[in-house]
Amino acid sequence: MKESDTIRQEDDAAVPRWYVIQCKGGESFRATENLLNQGFEVFHPVLDVQKKRRGKLTWVTEPLFPYYLFIRLDRLVSNWRPIRSTRGVLKLVTFGDTPVAVDDSLVATLRDKGNERDQDANFYFQAGEVVQITEGPFKELQAVFESHKGEERAIVLLNMLQRQQRLEMPVANLRRG
Repeated sequence: MKESDTIRQEDDAAVPRWYVIQCKGGESFRATENLLNQGFEVFHPVLDVQKKRRGKLTWVTEPLFPYYLFIRLDRLVSNWRPIRSTRGVLKLVTFGDTPVAVDDSLVATLRDKGNERDQDANFYFQAGEVVQITEGPFKELQAVFESHKGEERAIVLLNMLQRQQRLEMPVANLRRG
């Protein structure tokens, strides 16, 4: 091996790269918080989804990858030892004994898409979308979603008597048609 090859490998080892951490079940948020408290650069992609809880639609933040998160480390300077004993962390993902580096462009793409989603995700249904009514006297009929009226109410257009009628109903009583 040439001296220039050795120097190049050392330079590559000093460049911070993204690696994948596998978290204990349901503890990716805890692992993220604890790693950040230790000074590590962490990326934990999440998305906001609406789920029905106790008959109401509520926004819930969930991990994009439920058991995984990304951590930025370099092979020479970063102290890797505290990672494995961090609460919420199961292990660093490896092939054999070598940690798996993730391409920077993948993490950059996930970050960009996450920012786009946050800007666009104002409500669950979009105006003009076909929805199906799931409860009440109009159950199983299709309507056109018009707008939200607050967080829990919606206005839909229902074809009745050969014209579109505006109805107000709980958002929880609608699903994609």
